[in-house]
Amino acid sequence: MGWRDFSAQLLHHFPQMTDTAFRPEYDRMPWREDPAGLETWKRGRTGYPIVDAGMRELSATGWMHNRVRMIVASFLVKDLLIDWRVGEAWFWDTLVDADLASNVQNWQWVAGSGADASPWFRIFNPVSQGQKFDPDGRYVRRWVPELTRLPDRWLHAPWTAPAEVLRDAGIRLGRHYPEPVVDHAAARARALEALRSLAETGPESGD
Repeated sequence: MGWRDFSAQLLHHFPQMTDTAFRPEYDRMPWREDPAGLETWKRGRTGYPIVDAGMRELSATGWMHNRVRMIVASFLVKDLLIDWRVGEAWFWDTLVDADLASNVQNWQWVAGSGADASPWFRIFNPVSQGQKFDPDGRYVRRWVPELTRLPDRWLHAPWTAPAEVLRDAGIRLGRHYPEPVVDHAAARARALEALRSLAETGPESGD
């Protein structure tokens, strides 16, 4: 409730934060136009099971757990480098508990651009997040049923499973379940490079 009240206070005093970054330097972030990547995120087809489970739960119920909200938001903003406002608009359209102040504040928190925000370099690893918060795979198996027969060891990173394990689970990557839309390690490096670009184009550079 305290965070919700904080969000409401911020929106009251800074109404522009619905459209612009609370920390204005983040409006220079080199966001990517990636309609295909955005669509995989919306539909729960990114190839990262914990992300896909969350987005499918959202589409089916209009809700998802707070931890999963952070995971899917981090994936959109930092792995895909898509503007937080795009994700905020999708949540506004799909969440049954959507609240303007909380929605905007939470997305800016994940993007590093809000008040007391998570730092940009905090980039959730969707594999380790799944392993930590869904260790027995009950959540993923509920919302991504095509992975039901995949053993826990490989559930959160199906592309790492041996061919015979995938075969026994009835999974053909790229057909029954997608390959990862992006390599997380490469995406993380790209996100950190985008952060460095803010300093290079900031006031200290004469820009």
